[in-house]
Amino acid sequence: MARNSLTPQITENIIEYAKANGMGEGDRLPLQMLADAFRVSRAPIMGALRSLEVQGIVRSEPNRGFFLAVDAKAVDAAKPIGSGDAESNEDVYFRMADDRLSGALPDKVSENELMRMYDLPRTRLLKILHRIADEGWIERLPGNGWAFTQALTSRKSYEDGYAFRAVIEQQAMLLPTFEPNVDGFKRARETQSNLRDGGYEAWSRAEIFKANNEFHEMLVACSQNEFFLDAIRRINRLRRLIEYRITIDRTRLPRQTNEHLHILDLIEDGRRNEAAAFLYTHILGAGRIKTPQA
Repeated sequence: MARNSLTPQITENIIEYAKANGMGEGDRLPLQMLADAFRVSRAPIMGALRSLEVQGIVRSEPNRGFFLAVDAKAVDAAKPIGSGDAESNEDVYFRMADDRLSGALPDKVSENELMRMYDLPRTRLLKILHRIADEGWIERLPGNGWAFTQALTSRKSYEDGYAFRAVIEQQAMLLPTFEPNVDGFKRARETQSNLRDGGYEAWSRAEIFKANNEFHEMLVACSQNEFFLDAIRRINRLRRLIEYRITIDRTRLPRQTNEHLHILDLIEDGRRNEAAAFLYTHILGAGRIKTPQA
């Protein structure tokens, strides 16, 4: 049952991933790589790929795996089954984020209450709720109830969160166990380059937040220390809602992505101390720009 509920969201994630990385017809979609990218097991990835195969977006080859059957940029012309409401679902998703942050949504809600509040059928509501659950800011209760998890809701807590991230991420990079992830660095370069080279204008707020979260979490994961990684994942979940409410100055995103790429350059050149110092300054600089809007 959990696998089926995840399939629609994972299907959209695979399409977004292929677009963000400029993938074309014939490019391979490795099962384990996608499972690692979305932090799920292989089962929902397989279900999503099979769904995309039925729609003609993906093809499978015996003993070889799955491949894109069309250019990722052309997928809009062949939207997945059941995705006709994707744009309106996105609107409801951000309304719920705003309502939760403003206090309009209580800590615990039922599906019936949410269906009335947002005028949604249960199938569409569940799709949105499962996406939110995957992102970590709501949890399912027994029955048809849901409970929102803790989130940063004030300017002070948001500012403190940036200070926390700056210290933790810098120190993670300085640990003797830090080991660059070659594949992770390659994927990060591709994503950040795509974001810089036009994605910053076209991607949604959620896509931009996800791309930058994954960059920072990938760096911390290189420390080989689960406590550091858990701390960063937790703060990223806590700050998600307030990030969504802040107006993105998209003109600064190319500079931000260039800074991310510079950090990778420094690490690969063996200048890890410089990279850690630059990362610290980079995070605090972003906090100074965004905190006044919180």
